[in-house]
Amino acid sequence: MRQFTLPDLGEGLEEAEIVSWYVGEGDHVVTDQPLVSVETDKAVVEIPSPSSGRIARVFGAKGDIVKVGMPLVEFAQGTEQDTGTIVGELGSGEAARGATAASGQPAGQQPQVFPAVRALAQKLGIALEQVEGTGPGGTITRADVERAAKSMSDTAQAEPLRGMRRAMAQRMAASNAEIVPATVVDEADIGDWRQGEDATVRLVRAIAAACKAEPALNAWYDSGSAARRLMDRVDLGIAVDTEGGLIVPVLRNVAAREVTDLRAGLDRLRRDAIARSIPPEELRGATITLSNFGMIGGRFANLIIVPPQTAIVGAGRISERVVAHRGQPAIRRLLPLSLTFDHRVVTGGEAARFLVALRSDLELT
Repeated sequence: MRQFTLPDLGEGLEEAEIVSWYVGEGDHVVTDQPLVSVETDKAVVEIPSPSSGRIARVFGAKGDIVKVGMPLVEFAQGTEQDTGTIVGELGSGEAARGATAASGQPAGQQPQVFPAVRALAQKLGIALEQVEGTGPGGTITRADVERAAKSMSDTAQAEPLRGMRRAMAQRMAASNAEIVPATVVDEADIGDWRQGEDATVRLVRAIAAACKAEPALNAWYDSGSAARRLMDRVDLGIAVDTEGGLIVPVLRNVAAREVTDLRAGLDRLRRDAIARSIPPEELRGATITLSNFGMIGGRFANLIIVPPQTAIVGAGRISERVVAHRGQPAIRRLLPLSLTFDHRVVTGGEAARFLVALRSDLELT
């Protein structure tokens, strides 16, 4: 028997969620035939067969979390000839029905919980660390678990994070643990823009100009080696809000692209993000990120930087206000700008100069 394990999917990803199996035990497969689709790094990826052969066993069911290096399938002994068999998608993960699912048992063993009580808590979906024990010496009793279950049923039912939301939770936790964020804000007067001006394209081009003026924010920082890498080109992450969660595909080399090409690229990234069809390589390598959250609402924000990036730009909701313009009160259209930067490697002066360059480019007519 030989096993095929979940391969390294890049960018330090350690796990993936099984979306659907295309093969079952006993099926003959050929090299590069899709075996299973998994969700990771905010994209659904098909894992192809590394060789031809007969599937002796599959590991994991739909919804299971598989670590990199853990087995996906086991091939039968001996060399199998390519049969060309087309294996259809299984309707309900029957190929993996016998696989062991995650137990949900709390990681830490609690000495003051009897096995029967622990089993009851697992059945009811109760985290024992959230239960206050009323038995002798703080022992958690059946009544304690049942009371906690009733309390939960009176509110909302808990459900595990999956897919994009799980990936987002992991990335945000990593960012919070590592980065030292600081935020500066400003407003750009865009009252002189032409009718129908493409705000997102203007933001993209302004970020490219600001990166040229202050390269420190278009950089990666490796905290392990305390090394900074200034990037030669701007590969801009574009935050896209979808029903399943936030996806950040990358618009490449934005400084060298024309307006029409940028708009076409933005439209394609958005379509692919909503359809969940973005290739994994288009979700990697951003050097700085834009979150145009003002399209939904809000003015300013303390944004989250995803390592190894050192900065993220936020654009708030455009509004009209009375401001001083050429020495006179006037109603002008204002675009709120937020810049969050990693203060471990970017100075306040560098961030302020970047923001000035960003605003200045946006205010050009």
